[in-house]
Amino acid sequence: MNDFIEQLPEQLQLDQLPLIGEAWIYQVFAVVLASLMTAYIVKRVLDHMQKRAEKTRNIWDDALVDAARRPAWVLIWSMGLLWAARITALQMDDDLAAVLDQVQRVLLIVLLTWFILRMMRQVEQRLVDPAYRETPADKTTVGAIGKLLRASVVITAALVVLQSLGYSISGVLAFGGIGGIAVGFAAKDLLANFFGGLMIYLDRPFVVGNWIRSPDRNIEGTVEDIGWRLTRIRTFDKRPLYIPNAVFANIVVENPSRMTHRRIYEHIGIRYDDIKRMEPIVADVRKMLQAHEDIDQEQTLMVFFDRCSPSSVDFFIYCFTTPVWAEFHRVKEDVLLKILAIVEKHEAQVAFPTSTIHLPDALELRSAQLADGRPRDSVRELQENDA
Repeated sequence: MNDFIEQLPEQLQLDQLPLIGEAWIYQVFAVVLASLMTAYIVKRVLDHMQKRAEKTRNIWDDALVDAARRPAWVLIWSMGLLWAARITALQMDDDLAAVLDQVQRVLLIVLLTWFILRMMRQVEQRLVDPAYRETPADKTTVGAIGKLLRASVVITAALVVLQSLGYSISGVLAFGGIGGIAVGFAAKDLLANFFGGLMIYLDRPFVVGNWIRSPDRNIEGTVEDIGWRLTRIRTFDKRPLYIPNAVFANIVVENPSRMTHRRIYEHIGIRYDDIKRMEPIVADVRKMLQAHEDIDQEQTLMVFFDRCSPSSVDFFIYCFTTPVWAEFHRVKEDVLLKILAIVEKHEAQVAFPTSTIHLPDALELRSAQLADGRPRDSVRELQENDA
């Protein structure tokens, strides 16, 4: 039996099979096959982890799984292909194998940086998502911190890559310090916008989602994004407005979104003939506002006879209601309609501009002459002479 096994290779003539002397080809095939199987297994594991993570409100497990998907897939295939290329390079050129080792180190740094950046982005999105937190974090603060961290990671990764390629980091830093002076003079506007954005993040005169306006410039709309150079504002007619951050250091900015209340301040005028009804009208309007459920009774509330205008006697109403823009107009409409109903209940009328014409005495004499029966021809001649 042993003699048969020893004679089997000679009988099968395995040494004459194609590529039997090129074992590295089979090694390359095995590496590619292993990469395929590993990628499939990792995908199934990540799918299972994602299903488990979706059942919780923890921001870290979801962010970790989502951030790892694409970098893990690229890592498996890139390492597998580099391993196969190294096996091939050993059959051809040793210098090529050294280059592949260097490429592998750089690729690992890049993939790790990519994973960290994706992780930061996922965490940033979930920190402001009500589905993950009962009290979402402020978008502007999270965005500012995220941008600083991402910039730090990218700069660190670039320095590590340069170090792995054989460059001296100390020399690079020294060159950056010298070149920074020239860049500072050449890009002073860019730096002004950068520090303007930094002041917005620190002082927080407005955040993403606020309605702002400037009486100094034609700026009004909703803040959509605060970048390091530009702030994007969506005007009320839906036009995007891009404003350099340095502008906000030199203008006055109003933030109506932070109003605690909105004011109703109106003058209502009635006729001079209804002056005797002014006092009961004012009293009823005051009672109506004091009983109105949408008027804040803790704020200033005034209703008083205010002035004598040319065509009316006026009283004013002064009170505060909700800061919500659309709801404010509904409350104001209701208040004005009730005031007009009170004026009508007291049989008074809202005044409108009127004028009285006093005719000269000469016109009265002519009218009297016509009444006495003077001929119309004589009157016509008198009118022509006057003309």
